[in-house]
Amino acid sequence: MPLPKDQPENLAVFQQWLSDAIPMVGALGISKMTRQGDSLAWQLALEPNLNDKGTGFGGALTAQTTLQGWCWVTLWLRERGIARDVVVAEASQRFLAPVTSDYRLICTPAVPEGPTQLANKLAERGKGRIALTQQLYCGETLCLEANGSYAVLSER
Repeated sequence: MPLPKDQPENLAVFQQWLSDAIPMVGALGISKMTRQGDSLAWQLALEPNLNDKGTGFGGALTAQTTLQGWCWVTLWLRERGIARDVVVAEASQRFLAPVTSDYRLICTPAVPEGPTQLANKLAERGKGRIALTQQLYCGETLCLEANGSYAVLSER
């Protein structure tokens, strides 16, 4: 359900909705979501995302980056009162260092003009795409960098 235009989303309510809508979300260890400007940040627990080596499991981390980008676009649309389906079109990850403790994941547009370009495409064509970047940090160490292209589909 879209919000009235230009109203910020209650992230605790959004996280509960997300867990209900996508059952695996409850198992990902997301402890907190915050937004500041064009940035969406999550705090996550390592324990539910461990691999056999005691570090972050790449598959779980990949799922988190993809989901966070989807959430970024969904929240951006909701803040504008737009109800549309969002899908990931492309995604890639670079693993830079092992994830050895609880961590934070930060999602931002790949280019500063991305949100404006998306708004223009939606107005012109009724659909559009945005490129987003996710960065995963353990303390000050950048452990993973991901990139994704997310498509906002036309109204049905």
